[in-house]
Amino acid sequence: MASELLKRHAYSIAAMRELARRALPRLVFDFIDGGAEDERALRRNEEALGQTRLLPQPLNGTEQRDQSIELFGKRLGMPVLIGPTGLAGLVWPRGEAHSARAALAADTVYVMSHASTVSMEDMAREVGGKLWMQVFVYRDRGLTRTFVERAHAAGYEALVVTVDNLVPGWRERDLRNGFTVPLELGGRNLLDMALHPHWLWRMSQTPRFTFANYAGLEGKSDVMSMAARMSQLLDPGVAWRDMEWLRAMWDRPLLIKGILHPEEARRALALGVDGLIVSNHGGRQLDAAPASFEALPGVLDAVDGKVPVLMDGGIRRGADVVKTLALGARACLIGRPQLWGLATAGEEGVAWVLGCLRAEIDRTMALCGCERLAGLDRSILFSAAPDAAPLAKSRVTQVS
Repeated sequence: MASELLKRHAYSIAAMRELARRALPRLVFDFIDGGAEDERALRRNEEALGQTRLLPQPLNGTEQRDQSIELFGKRLGMPVLIGPTGLAGLVWPRGEAHSARAALAADTVYVMSHASTVSMEDMAREVGGKLWMQVFVYRDRGLTRTFVERAHAAGYEALVVTVDNLVPGWRERDLRNGFTVPLELGGRNLLDMALHPHWLWRMSQTPRFTFANYAGLEGKSDVMSMAARMSQLLDPGVAWRDMEWLRAMWDRPLLIKGILHPEEARRALALGVDGLIVSNHGGRQLDAAPASFEALPGVLDAVDGKVPVLMDGGIRRGADVVKTLALGARACLIGRPQLWGLATAGEEGVAWVLGCLRAEIDRTMALCGCERLAGLDRSILFSAAPDAAPLAKSRVTQVS
């Protein structure tokens, strides 16, 4: 049934979003789809990429094309990673495991959210693959240390510390729908759930829906109790000394996610981090923030090729990936697209999303005359200046 649905109706990431909208109750869809306040940052992410054009050189001849990349000494089959998204199990039972299996099959990285409904130990044992772990720096540094130590013991290859969530974003779709703590299950939401029987049936088969990584650590671990505690755990006082603390504790690749300012990129480099993820949290935190793609050049210039820079936010087409790598990023992460695929068809839906992006990247490379992603530079990005010159001629240094 899922295969037939995808075959008939899934022809783009945008089409998959519409399938997910139909598959989920409104309060659940809006939770994964929405952004902060007026959602300008959310829209800006897509618009910045959409307004950037490519300048092809089709006579280069590209009969064979290679979109594999190297990242921290590991070869990935494609330059798209699955980024951390909390409560993926709300759209599909044990959704994180389904997405991780799709990433494994696509030969790419799955970044596990701290707020997963599958524990990091279960994920490593049941799925494996190229797994990275997301952590927050909490008021209780002991809780953060516990997460880091567990991730290390379970064999996670990299640690991603998210720093742009010092206070919760103001997400008005959730407020309007009653997606609050405690959850408002009034007549409207109950009726909406009843009108989505496939989702309701799947969720009924998962009686213990919880923040699995916190089970046994913070008292009650049910979703409502833990969600109520989350804002209290966040620490607005997180500072560079905490990044130094994490660096000393973790002996594998360490990345900071949520970097937009070039000065923060320089400080992170001096501290000894192994990579940066340029991100405005998918437009879910500071609505006045620039698009990730707009902030990317400043961060790249600050880093000057010394560590890999990745980007998330607004990736909807394979051409978006090509543009981002041409600017100098090493890889992209996706959040909402994989959730839309997960909501529509579980693992098969996520595999479809990754396959769609892979095919679009390949097609874009062919039409632009590019054999290898590692050979991309800013000269392929078209400028709207009167002379119609490319943005830059210089090649960005690639690092492992």
